[in-house]
Amino acid sequence: MECTVSWTGAAGTRSGMGFVAETGSGHVLAMDGAIDAARPEHGGQNLAPRPMEALLAGTGGCSAYDVVLILRRGRHDVRGCSVHLSAERADTDPKVFTRLHMAFTVSGHRLPREAVERAIALSHEKYCSASIMLGKTAEISTSLELIEME
Repeated sequence: MECTVSWTGAAGTRSGMGFVAETGSGHVLAMDGAIDAARPEHGGQNLAPRPMEALLAGTGGCSAYDVVLILRRGRHDVRGCSVHLSAERADTDPKVFTRLHMAFTVSGHRLPREAVERAIALSHEKYCSASIMLGKTAEISTSLELIEME
């Protein structure tokens, strides 16, 4: 797996904190910093997610992918899966994630709660590389809302 991250600041200047990541699979992800009026040289233009937000989003995507795949492999009628992530970071550098809560909403027809809970657990214990790595610094918790669909 490869990725190239490039600063998008104007050549020869030190303005802006925008970056573009080009992934090995040929996709592009923009990242930017917040506007910092007190220290403009440190701030961005708020045009894209922060790098840590991208990390959080990637973790949610990784885990939701696992949950859907595990349920499908079990021949369950899963029809929707979303996860809301909320994180806390350390106050001092490095400002790692210290707490992470993942609130899953999974919908389907006659989905056994136990199967969905098992899929979430398997993701966090075995398959989701991102959440397993973040678990080295953060206390991770999960919750589940299960929605029955006809």
